[in-house]
Amino acid sequence: MLRQTCLGAAVVLGVAALANGTFMLISPANWYFAVPGVTTTGPFNQHFLRDIGLIFLFIGAAFLVGTAQPTWRAALWSAASLWLCGHALFHFWEVAVGICGPSALVRDFAAVTLPALISAALALWSMGERAGHPGKGSAAAA
Repeated sequence: MLRQTCLGAAVVLGVAALANGTFMLISPANWYFAVPGVTTTGPFNQHFLRDIGLIFLFIGAAFLVGTAQPTWRAALWSAASLWLCGHALFHFWEVAVGICGPSALVRDFAAVTLPALISAALALWSMGERAGHPGKGSAAAA
């Protein structure tokens, strides 16, 4: 059961990241004005948004390929999680230094912090699965 839950969560994260990245690449201006809070972080920059859109495409691909390829799962999910967690920590730093108010953390939780937490849990689970530790992701624990 744990295995199916983790793989399902990775598919959801992967599809969501692909959708977000595609939106950012195809229509950066619409993305900029559609996502709550983005307009308060600085002026519209089409090139920058498309750069980040590419990152989200890579993250989405990492979760989906990792779901299908157990041999690469831990590496791909860990790499994707590293960026998502760094992004979430950056949001916390912005609050800590006064760039944003604490309400930004609440506003951004579902789109920034929650995916980072889920991705970190998935990366840790995949490492346990790869190492074959019962109860830490192995097929025997599922």
